[in-house]
Amino acid sequence: MAKSVVHLFQDVLMDLDEFFDEQSRLIDKYGWTVVHVEPADDDPPGAVPFGYTVGLTECGHPEVAVAGVPLDLTGALLNEAAARIRHEGLRLRHGQRVAGLVAGHDLMVVAGGPTDEVFPGAALYRYGEEQVVLRQLVWPDPEGRFPWQSGYVEGDWPQPTIGVAAVRAARRCTGFRGLPRGRARRGVRGPG
Repeated sequence: MAKSVVHLFQDVLMDLDEFFDEQSRLIDKYGWTVVHVEPADDDPPGAVPFGYTVGLTECGHPEVAVAGVPLDLTGALLNEAAARIRHEGLRLRHGQRVAGLVAGHDLMVVAGGPTDEVFPGAALYRYGEEQVVLRQLVWPDPEGRFPWQSGYVEGDWPQPTIGVAAVRAARRCTGFRGLPRGRARRGVRGPG
């Protein structure tokens, strides 16, 4: 029995070696690769598919993730984003909106660390936890709401996120109104 367990363990290691060899080949050729993760039978109920890039860390960029969309769309989104990052100099900043990846909607960028739901294991294994910076492209529901906004129905559009982008408040002022005169009101005089 121990012999079969050892053999099984060696097969898993060989499969992992092949996986990382193929990943290295793709990174060398394109500058990144995309890893797709499907929920497994032993995952908690409600687990959703996600994907992430591996390879952008090598050129000083964050790895990019997306969750809750079909894997073919995940690959297309991540490949387009990675191409813009590598070839057009796109920088993904927390709270930034990115247009042109999904017809009719901007995606929101959130920064954060790996979670149980969005875990870039291959990137972390390859580069180490201290080297990997992660950004997630978050998609809106059909009404344009993001998961952290009121009215977003998580049950209809499950999408775990690694962070939350602030919803910008409306501007209170439309123009310069002058400097406050706090010193004069308090009877304090400046030098002179």
